[in-house]
Amino acid sequence: MAEDTDYDVIVIGAGFAGMYMLKTLRESGLRVRVFERADDVGGTWYWSRYPGARCDVESLFYSYSFSEELQQEWRWTERYAAQPEILDYARHVADRFDLRRDISFETEVLGADFDSAGDRWTVRTTDAAVSARFLITAVGCLSATAMPEYPGLAEFRGEAHHTGHWPHEPVEFAGKRVAVVGTGSSGIQTITAIAAEVEHLTVFQRTPNFSVPARNRPLSEQEQQRVKADYARLREESRQSFSGLLVERLERNALDTPCAEFRAALDRNWQRGGLGFPGIFQDTLADPVANELSAEYVRERIREIVDDPETAELLCPKDFPIGTKRLCVDTGYYESFNRDNVDLVSVRDRPIERITPAGLRQGGRDFEFDMIVFATGYDAMTGPLNRIDIRGTDGATLREKWADGPRTYLGLATAGFPNLFTITGPGSPSVLSNMMVSIEQHVDWIADHLRYLRERGITRSEADADAEREWCEHVGEVADLTLFPAAASWYTGANVPGKPQVFMPYVGGVGNYRVLCDQVADAGYRGFVLS
Repeated sequence: MAEDTDYDVIVIGAGFAGMYMLKTLRESGLRVRVFERADDVGGTWYWSRYPGARCDVESLFYSYSFSEELQQEWRWTERYAAQPEILDYARHVADRFDLRRDISFETEVLGADFDSAGDRWTVRTTDAAVSARFLITAVGCLSATAMPEYPGLAEFRGEAHHTGHWPHEPVEFAGKRVAVVGTGSSGIQTITAIAAEVEHLTVFQRTPNFSVPARNRPLSEQEQQRVKADYARLREESRQSFSGLLVERLERNALDTPCAEFRAALDRNWQRGGLGFPGIFQDTLADPVANELSAEYVRERIREIVDDPETAELLCPKDFPIGTKRLCVDTGYYESFNRDNVDLVSVRDRPIERITPAGLRQGGRDFEFDMIVFATGYDAMTGPLNRIDIRGTDGATLREKWADGPRTYLGLATAGFPNLFTITGPGSPSVLSNMMVSIEQHVDWIADHLRYLRERGITRSEADADAEREWCEHVGEVADLTLFPAAASWYTGANVPGKPQVFMPYVGGVGNYRVLCDQVADAGYRGFVLS
């Protein structure tokens, strides 16, 4: 626990956002304390140690750009880095910039109360109460696991694990009958990783997801040097792009493209691999007819790969537009279902009824397992914040304010909660982007804002209620111009029972969003009440 109890800034979380926030504010001369519930840095990559856990953004760009020395010295081994390597990178950053001395590990933030008289936050942790002028949340968008409340779970005699909170000790799969519940990104990665090792694998799928090849490979020294020599240009291009990803985006519509050219573009990107697939053409995420062309292309590939026609059809997504749920990337996922020891069970029409001591019951049938892996995702974006008892000027909690869906200004602040800033919060591009690009942009913006306040002797910054309302309306209007709201996804909270259905991220693009944030700052932080 930190010896002091009074700071300029308190940051919650020591993942990539929290570490960079700490470094930046410390260099500005501010007294900062970070609280982290884990015993080390890494955030999501500390907890998500499930088999096959791997980033879906290319490692050369899922990395910090703030230090030329750092980005030149670190060597990535693969195009898409696995969890252990990403965690090693986070630890290297913490060591290189001496960050741990300002982080309180194994310390959870339970709540925070704003004192209007002193314009300060009192933060309650598992160890003590501390205070700070400013409170910054770096809790991550995917850090609150969503575990279905299956009856009988406590009675299961085997092993049960959630992909978002995986054990640190090795988990043995050899010779075991294993169930995987869920086929989102973590489920797909787990299935691919363990299929050849287990005695038998049964996959329980409610909704199939679109997955495209990752085309992962070792990174040669020549490729790394070529990218690193051009980092300045490539990083700037990613900052001004739509998603923070350097992918092919053609300046024309799919519906205006001759069939042969359209097919060639999809073939080219299928062979290249990665997340760029839905954004090749301008109308894919806006026009249902154009979207269906790309969706059917992927279904054709699934039918080619999977030997059993019935299984192939179960794996083909048909009730939401491609790209409106987080696209998955894989290395041999569909091929896994050609194995004799892998079965697919649809729970769409006949859901899992309960967990039994020996396994689970679904559709009136009892299955026996030695292990159940719950790949059931997260209470995304708002979940990590709502689990903290954050109280604003009127004593109401942030959870209460967001009871009908999150309300923010720029995804950075929320009215009624002065001096509180949310890195990659709802209402910002966040999960629709390369998170490292969005994290750096938010951290830099917040640091500049605090510097502006300090230079002018301003002790309080609060989002204006009207500016917040207008921003929320804009976020919704931009989303409605796309097909994103057509999907029941974790972008809208549809995966969590009882959660209000609101499209949470900003879909206007990373580059456009950056311009809007810069305009706010250039106008003396228009939309903020400063006092």
